[in-house]
Amino acid sequence: MKSTLEWTGGMAFDVELDGHTFAIDADPQFGGTDKGPKPKGLMLSSLAGCTAMDVASILHKMRLDPKRLSVSAEAELTDAHPKVFAAPITVVFTVEGDVPPDKLWRAVRLSRDQYCGVSAMLRKHAPIVFQVFLNGAEVPEPTE
Repeated sequence: MKSTLEWTGGMAFDVELDGHTFAIDADPQFGGTDKGPKPKGLMLSSLAGCTAMDVASILHKMRLDPKRLSVSAEAELTDAHPKVFAAPITVVFTVEGDVPPDKLWRAVRLSRDQYCGVSAMLRKHAPIVFQVFLNGAEVPEPTE
């Protein structure tokens, strides 16, 4: 895996990753023009994407087909430099459809504890809290 960045002026860069291109930039207060996402935000997107793909795959293997699967990741930044994610990072799954809560949590746990490499890397810095909402109601993690 390799990511290459080409400076396009100011604080903006064009990024090439695995044949895909996109721009990144900084906030105007830091010399950017907001032409693209910021690197720390991309880390949250990577976390959400990694665990979302795991859970979608695991649910498919369980022969479950949710009508909707949405994942968000959120974190605050510390005030001191280098600004890093303050604990905890929160990952929220929003699922709609005929999916048994215990199987949904099993898929989330497998991603969280075994499969998602982004989660494994980030949790070395800050704890990650996972929340699950199924058909509009929060589902607490079952105790085993």
